[in-house]
Order: sequence, then structure tokens, then C-alpha cells
Amino acid sequence: MTAHAVLSASSAARWLACPPSARAAENIPEKISPYAMEGSLAHAIAELKLRKYFIEPMSARTLTSRINKLKKEERFIYRGENGTSEESVSVYDEEMLKHTDAYLDFIKEVSLSFSEKPYAAVEKKVDFSHIVPEGFGTCDCILIGGKTMHVIDFKYGKGVPVSAEHNPQMQLYALGALAMYGFLYPIETIKLSIVQPRIDNTSTWELKVGELTAWGESIKPIAKQAFEGGGEFKPGDHCRFCKLKGNCRARTEEAFKSVPTAEKPKETLTDAEISEALAKADFLQAWAKDLQEFSLKKLLDGGEIPGWKAVHGRAVRRFTDADAAFKAIMAAGVEEAMLYERKPLTLAAIEKVMGKQPFAEAAGAYIETPPGKPTLVPESDKREAIKKPSAEEAFQNIK
Repeated sequence: MTAHAVLSASSAARWLACPPSARAAENIPEKISPYAMEGSLAHAIAELKLRKYFIEPMSARTLTSRINKLKKEERFIYRGENGTSEESVSVYDEEMLKHTDAYLDFIKEVSLSFSEKPYAAVEKKVDFSHIVPEGFGTCDCILIGGKTMHVIDFKYGKGVPVSAEHNPQMQLYALGALAMYGFLYPIETIKLSIVQPRIDNTSTWELKVGELTAWGESIKPIAKQAFEGGGEFKPGDHCRFCKLKGNCRARTEEAFKSVPTAEKPKETLTDAEISEALAKADFLQAWAKDLQEFSLKKLLDGGEIPGWKAVHGRAVRRFTDADAAFKAIMAAGVEEAMLYERKPLTLAAIEKVMGKQPFAEAAGAYIETPPGKPTLVPESDKREAIKKPSAEEAFQNIK
């Protein structure tokens, strides 16, 4: 069983913003999901590839054998609604090999950028308890050469893009690595990178050792407060991965706060009021979804919520044995061709079948990437804002 710190680096964004959440959620069991197991398996495969490249001489055959062993071990157990039936499903996907290769390629490129072969550490446990009480974590990869230390994190999720810039998890890892290697190497520059290959997101942020250590000192009081269970609950975007998010009182109170209005209400909202209302709407949507999920689970687990009950949704018919059913249908006089429809694979599916490079060579001339559908996001979003063209630009486009 993997040990977890009360104030883990991965949850630092949350406990730094909402200190008491760390202790309040401490004894709530972690929810095991196929996505978490998928990420765990991808990390294990990535680790093998890095060890082969940097540390442990390993033949291609040995690597394949070890990966095959991992594939058999990582299986997720789906349990039926009554808790009795179980189904074991592998979380392995062939794409893991491609995505872990992309991660390895990035690290190779970083390694070759050093003037000499760098020192490399893979899946290295680091201790940052001089900043965070009992704080420790595991760095996916650390490269040190000359006066530079590069800390690299592999993220297999494909939901939310994660940036290395001012990332507290990465900064805590770097502080732990600096404590471990700072007396051995004349480190002056820190580079932090996050590689998220499933959504083609890679970011790197550079800072000086003095900047990193100053940040570490600045969060010490907050970390101490969080470790002791003190401080105020403060809801926000950091609630996304909190185990308390479904029934947190502070979050619920925030949801029911009204949006401030101008001193003299008008028939329509001002631009400032629209801005506040949009932020509130985003918060309410996330809060309502988490509250509903928490409540449904409580009811299915045998609990009670006055005025509410769990029911079965709309039932959808399905074949118990599709092959046997099709044989019976054809025996009844229906031609086989009538039971299937022919449609082309999507661009992404064809690329997956062929491989990225062969696909680009064969069909690249026939592919375009038009702008995505306009989406409303907070100003803090890193994507460039859509700007209405000037009259002159619009005229030029017409020509």
C-alpha cells in the first residue's frame, strides 16, 4: 500500500487555498477509479522506459516482458449495484505505449540539451518536510547537469491541461530535490516541466533557486496551519479534487450567496454584474453536480436524505448475446447486409490505426484545423481571446 502525506504535493493547490480541508478529508477513503489505475499503469510503464534509457541496461525483450507483466496485474474491479457481482477489466490500452514514448522523447531531448550527460533519477522519493510538516513525494524524473536541475512530471490525464508555471506541486518537488542534491551540485537554476501527452500539452517554467526557496518560506505558515487543521474553509476551483466537495458546508454557503447588484438596480445587468454572475454560475454548476453525486451514493449505500430517493433511470434494451440474436434474425429471413451500416472511421481513429507519421505523410495535405467553436472562459485562461476584426481587416478578408 502506497503511503500518502497529509499535506501531499499533488493536493498543495487545495490545502494552500483551504488549509483545514487537509485534516477534514484525511480519514475519507480514496475513491479507486479506473482512471486512477490507468494513470498508475502508464506511470509504471514510463518508469520502465526511463530506467532502460538512463539507469538499467535492459534488452527490448526484457522491457516487453516486464510491460506484459504489468498489463496483467493492473485490472479494475467493477461491482454490480447489489455489491455481489464483479467484473475484472484491464485498464491497459495500446495507446499507453505511444504516450509513454512521447514522454520519454521529451526527456531525451531535455537530456541532450545539457552540455554533458546529466545525472538522472527516476521515481525518486524526495522530502520537503523542512517546508511542509511530514511532507514528501515522488518525482517522476530529475535531471541535473552544470548549474541546472530539471524536474519533470508525467501526467496521463486528458481532462484538464496542467501548467508548470507557478505550480505548487512541482515547486514542492523541486524543494525536496534541492534539499537532496543541493549540497552535491552547484544548482542555480530550476526548470519545471509537465508532460501531458494525451492532450499534447507540455509546459516548462524556469526560476532561480532563490525564488524557489523564497516561495517555500512564504508557504511555511500556511502549511503549519493546514497540518494542525486550522484556518478557514475557502471554496474555489481547488475544490475539484477535494473529498469533501459533495457536502462541504462552506461551499454550500458560498453557492447560496447572492450576486452583488448596483446601488440602483436597473432592468438589465451591468457588465460588472454579468462578470460576477458568470463566475457564480460556473461555481453553482460544479457544486450542484458534486452535491447530487454525493447524495445519490449515500442513498445507494443505504443512507437517507429527507424528501429524496434513488430510482432506476430510463431502461435501454440490449442483446444478451448479439451473435446468437443476429443468427436468429437472419434465420427469420433478414439479409446480413441489412443488419450493418458502413461508415468511415474518424480522423483520430484512422491516425491511431496507421500511426501519426504514416498518417501525416499519406493524408496531411488533406487535413486542416479550423478554429474551435467559440467558448466563454475566465480571463485567466491561457488561450488567446477572439478579437472582432476591424473594418479594414474585414475588407481585406473579402478581397
